[in-house]
Amino acid sequence: PCLCSHYSCSNFQPSNSQVSNPSFCLRAPFNFPAKGSFHLFNFMAPITRRTSFPKVLIEKDSDSEQSSSDEEEEEEILVEEENGVAENAKIKKMELGFVANSKGKTPITLSLQKVCKVCKKPGHEAGFKGATYIDCPMKPCFLCKTPGHTTLNCPHRVSTEHGVVPAPRRKTTKPLEYVFERQLRHAIPLIKPKCVIPDQVHCAVIRYHSRRVTSLEFHPTKNNILLSGDKKGQIGVWDFEKVYEKVVYGTIHSCLVNTMKFNPRNDCMVYSASSDGTVSCTDLETGISSSPMNLNPDGWQGPNTWKMLYGMDVNCEKGLVLVADNFGFLHLVDMRSNNRNGDAVLIHKRGSKVVGIHCNPLQPDILLTCGNDHYARIWDLRHLEAGSSLCSLEHKRVVNSAYFSPISGNKILTTSQDNRLRIWDSIFGNMESPSREIVHSHDFNRHLTPFKAEWDPKDSSESLAVVGRYISENFNGAALHPIDFIDISTGQLVAEVMDPNITTISPVNKLHPRDDILATGSSRSLFIWKPRERSEPVEEKDERKIIVYGKAEKKRGKKKGDDSDESDDDDGFSKLKKPKSKQTEWKLARCSKKG
Repeated sequence: PCLCSHYSCSNFQPSNSQVSNPSFCLRAPFNFPAKGSFHLFNFMAPITRRTSFPKVLIEKDSDSEQSSSDEEEEEEILVEEENGVAENAKIKKMELGFVANSKGKTPITLSLQKVCKVCKKPGHEAGFKGATYIDCPMKPCFLCKTPGHTTLNCPHRVSTEHGVVPAPRRKTTKPLEYVFERQLRHAIPLIKPKCVIPDQVHCAVIRYHSRRVTSLEFHPTKNNILLSGDKKGQIGVWDFEKVYEKVVYGTIHSCLVNTMKFNPRNDCMVYSASSDGTVSCTDLETGISSSPMNLNPDGWQGPNTWKMLYGMDVNCEKGLVLVADNFGFLHLVDMRSNNRNGDAVLIHKRGSKVVGIHCNPLQPDILLTCGNDHYARIWDLRHLEAGSSLCSLEHKRVVNSAYFSPISGNKILTTSQDNRLRIWDSIFGNMESPSREIVHSHDFNRHLTPFKAEWDPKDSSESLAVVGRYISENFNGAALHPIDFIDISTGQLVAEVMDPNITTISPVNKLHPRDDILATGSSRSLFIWKPRERSEPVEEKDERKIIVYGKAEKKRGKKKGDDSDESDDDDGFSKLKKPKSKQTEWKLARCSKKG
């Protein structure tokens, strides 16, 4: 009988012990001899499962190439199953666990090999080697996305205006074109004014924010006030003329501040749109903030329902704040009552982010939007319905930004992830294809704020734009990422500004609406650029004020849902290098961050 005293037990299994053919049951907790059966022992060891571990091999590539100083070599763990143990003198192997017997499973091999960062295949490498970008042989040129050459010898990199077609002279008899020639053309000067480029760092605040800078905005009436938003939801107010006067509001939003706009009727009030789904109206004098709209009143309910706000603009004539979310909808907020106005309207593909909104400066009813559905669209606010766009401008990849020209509102400038700046010279002409496409390096947004090309609001010819560059250049042995000033009418690179102490990427750039000043957000720091005084004697020293704001924070464990900012962290500012030139001196000051 079975040990569990059941003669017809289904768990009856023979044993392999020394006793000839004893019988026992796995159901029995202890192996007592059953009644009527004879055994030579009183107790048997409890039956346990067979513990046979497969052989684990760790393979490591013997190649001992040194990695670059800027980026660590990426190693991927490739798990492969093999039927036998391969003998290779170049591979170091470590056996862990018990050796698998002949009836066990096949050994599992863990190999540590250097693989390409682009195609994830071994045998070659791609990425930055110091200041040089090495292309993956399996992919086309990283800069112009065209096969047949590499980024090092790309013709668009040697000559920025390569392949740019000048604007055609279209002669048309359309009524809108006639109105433009009669009413607007005379306000644009025919002679292009001389460009004044801010090419020298005047002052800076190092580690001003606790996370990377995401947006910048100058005060509409006070020339020395700069607003900045960061990834953590903080909004900073900085007087860059007095340098030390700065305030950080840390309780307005809980995550990324994507856009900020001032109230045209009250320059003390600023609207901000955040990825926490709220639009906030903040009084800069008192610091008191209100929330006219909250798209997530019930809190976090999962990624499928969480709404984030990206593009935003203010329509002063209608008294509306226009803001778009990550599901393709446009929301309206009444500035007078600080409440939502009407229902949301689907303006882009459902489920796609609407990352940019811009109202025409002369006709605010005309609206320009762009999003992740690879389109920039023109709308009329007086007839705003789903699918009622006046024009759709197709792009090959995601559109980061789209802006009307600042004076006439007749031109359009877009920035796309396919490394292209596209320009339409007239919204009244042929909109099927852009007037020009300019190849520029900005195809990167991992742990970075997306690059956006913006107009110079002071340029009356509407031909100068500023945008940060991703691919670094070798300047006296240092890998620097310049800020480019481009003539969009010809595609020519007017100037590239950089500083040997700024080794991080500068994706957020804002030109002053009245003065020759450029504000830059690079990692967690802010920089103010001004034109270099050409009339100063060479022997006279130029002093700049650089403030190190607080101390470098130690990297702690990442919270759930918090992306890492390691690639754009403040490593470039932890140890400021003193310039080799004796004509330049940095004024360094330290101040602790107050609550």
